[in-house]
Amino acid sequence: MHIVEDLVQDVRHGLRLLRKNPGFTVVAILTLALGIGANTAIFSLIDAVLLRPLPVKDAQQLAHIWIPDQKGSGSYVTRYPELTNAIWQQIRQNQQGFSGVFAWGPTTFNLSRGGETRNAQALWVSGDFFSVLGVQTILGRTLTNSDDQPGCNSSGAVISYSFWQREYGGEVSALTKKISLESHTFDIIGITPANFHGVEAGRDYDVAVPLCAEPVLRGEYSQYNSPDGWWLTAMGRLKPGWTIQRAATQLQAISPIVFQAALPPKYDAEGAKNFLSNQLTATPAGSGVSELRKSYTSPLYLLLGLAGMVLLITCANLANLLMARATSREKEMGIRIAVGATPGRLVKQLLVEIMLLSGAGSVCGVFLAGALGQYLVSFLSTQQDPLFMGLDNNWRVLGFTAAVALMTSVLFGLLPALRAARVSPGAVLKASGRGVTAARNAFGFRRVLVIAQVSLSFVLLIGALLFARTLRNLMVLDAGFRDNGILITNVDLTRLGLPAGRRVDFKNNLIHRIRAIPGVEAAADAEIIPISGNVENRNVFVDEATGTLKAFSLVNHVSPEFFKTLGTTLLEGRDFDERDLPGAPLAAIVNREFARKFFADADPLGKTFRLQEAKKPSYKIVGLAENSKYVGLRETFHAIAYMPLAQRDPQDQFDQFLIRSSLPITTLIAGVKSTMNGVNPDIQIDFQVFHTVIQDSLLRERLMAALSGFFGILAAILATVGLYGVISYGVGRRKNEFGIRMALGAERTDILKMILGEAAALLGIGLGIGLVVALAAVRTASALLFGLHAYDPVTMVMGTAILSGAGIAASYIPALRASRQDPMVALHEE
Repeated sequence: MHIVEDLVQDVRHGLRLLRKNPGFTVVAILTLALGIGANTAIFSLIDAVLLRPLPVKDAQQLAHIWIPDQKGSGSYVTRYPELTNAIWQQIRQNQQGFSGVFAWGPTTFNLSRGGETRNAQALWVSGDFFSVLGVQTILGRTLTNSDDQPGCNSSGAVISYSFWQREYGGEVSALTKKISLESHTFDIIGITPANFHGVEAGRDYDVAVPLCAEPVLRGEYSQYNSPDGWWLTAMGRLKPGWTIQRAATQLQAISPIVFQAALPPKYDAEGAKNFLSNQLTATPAGSGVSELRKSYTSPLYLLLGLAGMVLLITCANLANLLMARATSREKEMGIRIAVGATPGRLVKQLLVEIMLLSGAGSVCGVFLAGALGQYLVSFLSTQQDPLFMGLDNNWRVLGFTAAVALMTSVLFGLLPALRAARVSPGAVLKASGRGVTAARNAFGFRRVLVIAQVSLSFVLLIGALLFARTLRNLMVLDAGFRDNGILITNVDLTRLGLPAGRRVDFKNNLIHRIRAIPGVEAAADAEIIPISGNVENRNVFVDEATGTLKAFSLVNHVSPEFFKTLGTTLLEGRDFDERDLPGAPLAAIVNREFARKFFADADPLGKTFRLQEAKKPSYKIVGLAENSKYVGLRETFHAIAYMPLAQRDPQDQFDQFLIRSSLPITTLIAGVKSTMNGVNPDIQIDFQVFHTVIQDSLLRERLMAALSGFFGILAAILATVGLYGVISYGVGRRKNEFGIRMALGAERTDILKMILGEAAALLGIGLGIGLVVALAAVRTASALLFGLHAYDPVTMVMGTAILSGAGIAASYIPALRASRQDPMVALHEE
């Protein structure tokens, strides 16, 4: 009871003191909130992407069934094109280590029946998807194996809780309604719980349909019966007594049987050999799967490290504040010891005050972390690729915050508390205005803290500059095309039911009408838009006197004016035109890298090549284009072969128009909509701005630049404030000294130089240590940089100049105050 009473008394005393010093209290809590909030927000993202288990029964029993070193050509049509349907069926029939297995694949469905599209995030799922996961519906029923039978067409769909709320207002009557997916009608048979978002970390789903419905929804583009259509991912639940390692071993053992049975018949001997060498394995999947982990694991941990440095700087700053505050409380502590208080009792009371500050900072930090976390999710989410992360404060996040708060309390509070409690009562009662020895020792420790702040701030500032310059390098990069003033219009002609023979003429008519829109400078259509993430590559054969050369080249099918629209230079030859129609000799335009790779930089015009999997004559090269980026801005230039879209076989019902115009985007979109509706109102369209597509491809770089910049600026401010505090405190302690020096003949400039020299010494030591730490630390970020080395000297000089300038400027104010000290006042006080 005595301990509890003392604790209650200490809490009351601590709250009273914090109330009496509102300036100190507010600064301390806000500083802590920034440091703890930033760390908690980033840890929340790490938890959501990497650590959080799926909200399903016994998630630790789930395993991911996949091919580590996948070999096989064909169509890859989802975010996780790991298996063909044939491979999945063989896994289901031959696996032994799982009580149940399921396959799934992410996709999008258009909910609109015409005009502008309205997409829903969707899942293809096998019939045992929900049962293996142990997910029950809150209304209706889930899909079962009886729903997932070949030829099922549109047997039924399960919708998510969020989609139910958004589209149907949470009405129970939704189960009696139908939903239109790609203009096909499905019965809504069930609604899943609010906490179930699928098995992909970082994403939600709206609707799930059985795998067997894929042929009716995708029509001629169906991968369901395609031997080389890669579109599925498989997972399973381990049988009792089985481990991941044992299941993986069994999957490896059946791999020859699985891949022999699923071998695509059109593969040549080499392709078949590669396909048959595939090996299945199993890895833990309790936290689901996510392609975000590949892109963001290293950046998130790096950002957590940067946020941790900010927290250390915060602790150093608060320790400095507490040291200064302890000096003003020396007499209080001395008197309390003189009347019987033990040093241990004082330390306990001071630590309670510190814990109150830390607790208040942590609570504010949690609220700040929630807002910052949602901002980060929205930062990474795009209209075409929305992310979902439930950043709830679960036990891992709250435990992390509590641990950070405790660590923070120890780091910034323990030593000041110990120093304050070790004051000598006699020395305090006899002390003059110049303080006691303990205060002078504390001043030395405060200098050490400032040096540490400067060192860590320099590391953070160097990181911020490196990431900011990386983003700038990518944004000003000459990618071989222009991105401003270009609108992408995605067109779906499925509802028109056009036979393949009429599609070329119909598309040509559309593109001519678009070019006729007032203000349109150029327009073209393309199978693949640069930097969109889509890719097509083929083995290229070039017949030379020395034999046949085979190597990979990227491929794109484009219409006339493609290069004009994108502003890509045609170096030689001609563009595609009316000569390149179906049935005409096959033509191609290649880029400079293609000419270098296949023809040793010789003039490629008139030369021929053929594609490995195309049962067609050779392509004759009619033009040479400048190099341009294809998949991403970071890549080196690849060999690219462009073929006429009109000669593509078969002709798609989908198209992507690139439209260049100086018109405002809203005006241009309205014009395109009007034109499309005038041709046929059943044409389904949606729009993207090409510049936005490019910007979205740099989300990771923008995140690193924005957050590291914020941390770097915050750290520099904290270090500058800390330096100002130490210099200002030193000036206050030594004001009589400066007055006496001036009375003995010292000039004001001498005092300025003396104090600024001390500040420069602290800065120099801190920057020297920081440079060593930065050179060791930046190696971990080298893979995230572009266009500069981790040890870039310009960046090091910039960081040194910024931090030195800020530090000297902050020190100049107390130095100027010291130089204006009145010598007579100092002599009188002495």
